[in-house]
Amino acid sequence: MYEELKKTVCDANIELKKQELVIYSWGNVSGIDRQAGIIVIKPSGIAYERLTPEKMVVLDLDGNTVEGDLNPSSDTPTHLELYRNFEDIGGVCHTHSPNATIWAQACREIPCLGTTHADYFYGPIPVTDVMVENEIRNDYEFNTGKVIVRRLAGIDPMQTPAVLVAGHGPFTWGATATDAVENAVVLEHLGGMALGTLTVNPRQKEISKVLLDKHYLRKHGKKAYYGQKEEPA
Repeated sequence: MYEELKKTVCDANIELKKQELVIYSWGNVSGIDRQAGIIVIKPSGIAYERLTPEKMVVLDLDGNTVEGDLNPSSDTPTHLELYRNFEDIGGVCHTHSPNATIWAQACREIPCLGTTHADYFYGPIPVTDVMVENEIRNDYEFNTGKVIVRRLAGIDPMQTPAVLVAGHGPFTWGATATDAVENAVVLEHLGGMALGTLTVNPRQKEISKVLLDKHYLRKHGKKAYYGQKEEPA
């Protein structure tokens, strides 16, 4: 009964490999059906070449397996914590893509240095606090979700659909699993652009609020005018 979501989540995971955001079995994508109260997520440690919709794991929001014979991703508790706290999130993605992970390992947010960034994210990409020993030793993945939620206090998660977990790597999300992957792809490019920009000019500052507003809101605001109202035939 969850075949459509299983296919969507499987395709989203495979897209990570196509976009070269992951190697081996790194990373994971999930999606949620809020009406049914379930999530679908990649199985743990399975190479992307072997993924099929049938291998996806279906869980309830308490993390209990509803359907599937494989163990779910070890990051499942992090995904679940995001879904529990942000009702607009429909898909979550986690990678260790190089550029974004460099910023996470440096414990630095990615500043909004240009309009390419502003087209997707309404401001800098935040970085979490460094997790303390107790958070790491006990319920690590759940506590990873908690530090993300804590960092996003006062931030609309749908306007800034990404975070860097300090010392770890990026998580992204969106209205669907597909959107979550798109945001991961964009985040990786933005991380590389920011690294290059600050190499060329270490004193470069973020763009102005007026330029940020113009580029973000023309695509995502109430009076957005970017793109087509209907897809042309």
